[in-house]
Amino acid sequence: MDILRAENLRKGFGTLKAVDGISFSVRRGECFGLLGPNGAGKTTCIRMLYGYMVRDGGDLCLFGLPIDSNLRQIKARIGICQQEDSLDPDLRVRDNLIGFARYFAIPRREAESRADELLRFFALESRANARILSLSGGLKRRLMLARALVNRPDLLILDEPTTGLDPQSRQLLWDRLSDLKAEGLSILLTTHYMEEAARLCDRLLIIDHGRILVEGAPSQLVREQVGRQVLEVPRPDEKVRRFLMEQDCRVEDLGRRLLVHLDEGDELFLKLSREIGCEGCMLRPATLEDLFLKLTGRELRE
Repeated sequence: MDILRAENLRKGFGTLKAVDGISFSVRRGECFGLLGPNGAGKTTCIRMLYGYMVRDGGDLCLFGLPIDSNLRQIKARIGICQQEDSLDPDLRVRDNLIGFARYFAIPRREAESRADELLRFFALESRANARILSLSGGLKRRLMLARALVNRPDLLILDEPTTGLDPQSRQLLWDRLSDLKAEGLSILLTTHYMEEAARLCDRLLIIDHGRILVEGAPSQLVREQVGRQVLEVPRPDEKVRRFLMEQDCRVEDLGRRLLVHLDEGDELFLKLSREIGCEGCMLRPATLEDLFLKLTGRELRE
């Protein structure tokens, strides 16, 4: 059963089409990724999914319920971790969880038990009575994620949950999200970290300018669109360029560097290194980041 189904979602701001006819579904128990560069329409799409932003068109159902006539029931069954810090600075860490539980009419004793459970799960017990303003960015993100789980949601929506975190905090959150997915929780994730998407997502969309570019399993998309390996050739001269043209390779020319997309690159790597004398070549596995940059370009986005 699809826990979420979006068909032909549209949202515009004046002449800008932020979301331009996007359709996708999230299956029960999977982690689904929504990727794209800045301004691609990810956050606008996410905000329509939990009713924060009114869509201009399209159909949207969660848990088999149309969102327009069942928003209250739907909100009771989702957890949301937004980009922005929305913790209450007047409440201490544990009280932020207990207070938030009251929005879902969870009885006080159950809310306290749930808060303690989540503090343990995210390794926040020692900070239970700390003030919010004393927390680091990593601690705040862990608390935001814990808060999103207070109501035991069927769908967890995460909008760039690990942006700005140090590697240790990011690894901890990845482990906890993997645990939650293993327990059957459905997760919808937006992120700029391609390693995060490759590690957590069962399927994903890459969008740009409000439209879908590709959809599928991360490893499958990389194999189909890029190949299994990438040969990086630094400072290529004309001899190297002619050689690669003769090999009929899929070459991405970045000026000072060439990226050769291959299914099997060992032989070509050896020829370049030994016969052509090209120094500094590197053969590595193709990644989701290679696919993302190939589809969305390498120019900076504001």
